[in-house]
Amino acid sequence: MATRTYKRTSPGRRNASVNLYSEVTKTRPEKTLLLKNNKKSGRNNQGKLTVLGRGGGNKKRYRRIDWSRKKFDSVATVVGIEYDPNRSANIALIKHDDGELRYILAPVGLTDGDTVVSASDRAEPKPGNAMLLKFIPTGLNVHCVELQPGRGGQMCRSAGTYARLTNREGKWATLTFPSGEVRQVSIECRATIGQVGNTDHNKVTLGKAGKSRHLGKRPHTRGMAKNHHEHPMGGGDNKSSGNRPPAQRSGTLAKGGRTRQPGKASNKRIIRRRVSKRYGQLKLK
Repeated sequence: MATRTYKRTSPGRRNASVNLYSEVTKTRPEKTLLLKNNKKSGRNNQGKLTVLGRGGGNKKRYRRIDWSRKKFDSVATVVGIEYDPNRSANIALIKHDDGELRYILAPVGLTDGDTVVSASDRAEPKPGNAMLLKFIPTGLNVHCVELQPGRGGQMCRSAGTYARLTNREGKWATLTFPSGEVRQVSIECRATIGQVGNTDHNKVTLGKAGKSRHLGKRPHTRGMAKNHHEHPMGGGDNKSSGNRPPAQRSGTLAKGGRTRQPGKASNKRIIRRRVSKRYGQLKLK
């Protein structure tokens, strides 16, 4: 992938860059795999605002992705790589040998005409092939990993993400993530070989507020600019953090605080937690 940085011809162009989407080979989506995508604008079923900073944005339709890859041992040919407005990664349209069309995440190196398969047993470990973790050679990068067998891929689905299969012991496989987290997953879970494509997604600079509004992001007010009863960082005659580290409106530390639910069942399978690099080496116990 590659990006283009604009010249400073106007305030909106200054520091702005765009993704050239050099991986994309197909511009029109498959109509049979499109679903209606109603906007929620951060509101729940009662109409109450539960998520701040969402609303507006361009119209978009949802592309139905095959997360489970349960069409076993059916060789599929890649028809084209498409842009998906609902996610940072590109998607690949594949056509099975019986003519059925499905969408999958497009890994690095997958192009038109390549063949992929979701194997019930062992298969060639090349990008796009899916199989159980117990059949994948150790040391390979995988993405779209299941947390529980049969539930479908839930981890490593964003652009450029991957997990490295480092070890297998008994009925557990050990995955190492770029964040430094080490986690165990059942060897009966499925994963797809390779790294998710569109690796330059995080290098794009929007450059102006209008592009954020096109993405459905509304303006955000700093906590320090609010009143003391509205935010932990608010209040005071001048800029003051209250002699405390930055926090969210709920009080959770914004740079290094733990956000996982304490009693979550999968917590005991985390061997080493990720280390925050944003706010020093903040340790929480």
